[in-house]
Amino acid sequence: MGMTRRRWRRMKAVGAWPLWSLPRGLLAYVLTIDIVALAAVGIGASFTTITEHDLALFGLLLGCTALAVEMTRKAGEQGGHVRDVQGVWELPVAILLPPLFAVLIPMVRFALVQTRVRRAPLYRRAFSGASVGLSYGAASVSFHTLSRLLPQVPGKTFVHATLWTLFVLVSALLQWVLNKAMISTAVKGGDPAASIRAQVFSREPLYNDLAEISIAVLVTYGVAGNPLIALAALPVVTLLQRSLRHVQLLTESRNDSKTGLLNAATWEHEATAETIRAVRTQSPLAIAMVDIDKFKVINDTYGHLAGDQVLKEIANTLNSLLRDYDLAGRFGGEEFSLLLPQTRAVDAFRIAERVRANIAALSIIAPGTSGGERVKVTVSIGVAALDAGSKRELSELMAAADAALYRAKAGGRDQVQMISTTRGLSAVSGPGSDTARSATVPSVFGQAQNS
Repeated sequence: MGMTRRRWRRMKAVGAWPLWSLPRGLLAYVLTIDIVALAAVGIGASFTTITEHDLALFGLLLGCTALAVEMTRKAGEQGGHVRDVQGVWELPVAILLPPLFAVLIPMVRFALVQTRVRRAPLYRRAFSGASVGLSYGAASVSFHTLSRLLPQVPGKTFVHATLWTLFVLVSALLQWVLNKAMISTAVKGGDPAASIRAQVFSREPLYNDLAEISIAVLVTYGVAGNPLIALAALPVVTLLQRSLRHVQLLTESRNDSKTGLLNAATWEHEATAETIRAVRTQSPLAIAMVDIDKFKVINDTYGHLAGDQVLKEIANTLNSLLRDYDLAGRFGGEEFSLLLPQTRAVDAFRIAERVRANIAALSIIAPGTSGGERVKVTVSIGVAALDAGSKRELSELMAAADAALYRAKAGGRDQVQMISTTRGLSAVSGPGSDTARSATVPSVFGQAQNS
């Protein structure tokens, strides 16, 4: 009887794992990657003859990994997502040892991070270890296959060394591609609205990955000649880790935590500089204030998780529609601010209308609702344009855009209102208007009037 109760409690505990709360497709994907990684370990073990040299080199590089993880813990980086650079030690394992070791070392590393740095859901650590291990295993197989093409001549010639380094680089890039593909698939499976481009292929992540790959190749080349080079590289890797942490802290201080857009202070600072530049160079520029219609009703009806999802979806829409040099920020609870350099009044109006229409077409499913209830979202937008030759400050432009936004709200919401600071132009567009209408208003900085 007691044995039955204990078995029941264990089954109940397993049933409560967060893993089972994943969407069905993502759950199947995560379990598949884990199973394939375990199979790779078994296959690798059956085909590998382990030598003392292999064990010694693996122990040395694993020790460097453990020291690097410990330095991360000592630096007080227990909270949040912290990017590490442990691939610096894992690439030499993939290149200089049989593929079995390449699959194993990331699993050991993530186990150390789980116990020594910060606890996370166990299935996430297991998936990370499995996906990284598989990617390094593929890189190892790739290098050992390519290395058969090296010229078989006495001594190491320049051609031999060049080809060897090239094969290492190709294998490292293969590992990067495979790992990013597996991680991106998991991220999309958990959040279809997630922006893979912003998380993986934006400038900062790519630069960090390039730096890590470059140092990993250099360490691999050094360790191939003298394994003790790994110890000499430890301070360099630690410095790289700290520089990445500095970049992360800088990014966090600039960006809004929920949307990833610029926060209000950063947006205003950069927008001020852009406005001064536009006035000095007599270039056109526009400001748009975007406000979610009846956002409180969305929160009250569907809950704050749905409200957060709406904010993220709108941020993703802005990122996908705006140009690289435009500035998008979260200005308040449900308000976003856009700066559009080199943009005339008529073009700013068209951009704002495109933003409004795309947001109105969003299909957002409220988290936790039965039957996948969809949240209808619209926005009102106020635009103020600084045409070439105007001399206005950012505060004046924002006041004009805010006045236009007020009129859009008063005029029925889900529409765009625009003010040109040089032509006294007011325009409105929305689902109820066939074409944009324009009329002269007495003062662009006076009281807002309904059009």
